[in-house]
Amino acid sequence: MFQTFINAWKIADLRKKMLFTALILLIFRIGAAIPVPFVDIGSAGIIADPNAGNFMNYLSMMTGDAFNYGTIFAMSITPYINSSIIMQLLTVAIPALERLSKDGEEGRKKIASITRYVAVALGLLQSTAYYFYLRNTKTNGVNFLLKSANGADFTGGWAVFQAIVIILVLTAGTALIMWLGEQINDKGIGNGISLILFAGIVSRIPTMVTQLFHPERGYISKGGAYYALVPIVVVCVLLMIAFIVWMDNSERRIPVQYAKRVVGRKMYGGQSTHIPIKVNMSGVMPIIFASSILSLPPTIELFMKVKEGSGWETFFNLFKAQSPFYAVIYFVLIIFFAYFYATIQYNPIEMANNIRKNSGAIPGIRPGKPTSDYISRILSRITLLGALLLSVVALFPILFSQITSLANHPMNISLGGTSIIILVGVALETVKQLESQMMMRHYKGFLD
Repeated sequence: MFQTFINAWKIADLRKKMLFTALILLIFRIGAAIPVPFVDIGSAGIIADPNAGNFMNYLSMMTGDAFNYGTIFAMSITPYINSSIIMQLLTVAIPALERLSKDGEEGRKKIASITRYVAVALGLLQSTAYYFYLRNTKTNGVNFLLKSANGADFTGGWAVFQAIVIILVLTAGTALIMWLGEQINDKGIGNGISLILFAGIVSRIPTMVTQLFHPERGYISKGGAYYALVPIVVVCVLLMIAFIVWMDNSERRIPVQYAKRVVGRKMYGGQSTHIPIKVNMSGVMPIIFASSILSLPPTIELFMKVKEGSGWETFFNLFKAQSPFYAVIYFVLIIFFAYFYATIQYNPIEMANNIRKNSGAIPGIRPGKPTSDYISRILSRITLLGALLLSVVALFPILFSQITSLANHPMNISLGGTSIIILVGVALETVKQLESQMMMRHYKGFLD
């Protein structure tokens, strides 16, 4: 990987693209440190408890802690990600959008434009909810919003003005991040949205290192068994990275044999090839979907006054990360969404028809329905295997935290499986794009 970046740096054109990408990511990190007007998080602490399994903590992870400190990029790229997922699902459900997606470049541009508008609308909705949470929540008796000169909350027209400024600044931050991501797509290297998400998660690594090794606040400062547990955490993270790289590169190849055919004076076909199907075909999406759904009950709890011993308290306790019920439901949802996403991505009937149209066949399988049934069985098995591997990565931090808690040495790993999958996936995708760019620039044409 590092050798690929070194070789790309030697090419002037790629070097400019890499520097432009780095500049955009620097702008993103600067914006993630600029507070929103009328918001003062520092005096009250942080918004999301790093040990809580609620939607606030999930957003904090996805935004690189910008959500935690009330900055102009507090919504980060999450509205655009949610918008993309919604549009992808609607493209399958609504025939008009499906026709638009198959309408070439113009159709894709229209869908991209609709996705942006939906992202801004979601950003406005999330920003409004964020404002009301800041207004109604206190930490250590201190409110997150700035007060007037006499120390009282803003009222009347000033309160409305305060709300409008906060909501519009957060929504504008969402739109600006989308624009920054598109600039990377046009003039930089890699997928802009993925790289912005990557940069936000990478910014949390120093926090994790501090959490582990700080001589006063880190786990290592507690001594005893932590002297052994901290190195174990580091080794586990490295093993998870290696495991994700292996999982991301694994694929099932379906062999296809094409018959010879004569077109004019030339003969085509007669070759053997294969259809590659990735084991982790849905990427991190099943984990993101499952995490979003499971984080909703703890988030609703933040807005309710739950009495001790009530049925609501029992219900909300089931959805805490320390609960065995949470781990079981998390596992089931990952399996479900893996199959759901595979169904969207692959159509066995269409694949079988394309093979037959090109005079191809899978060895030992008759064309038509037997071929589509065979591909369906392969997809089902590969999807299950990929979902189980994803579950291992997603559930390991939870299981590790519970095991250490039972041993009276609780350790919460802030950089969970979801973060590592995103980091490794984006890094591999960017390296592959660099390699393809270098190969294209070194290709010799027939006039050379």
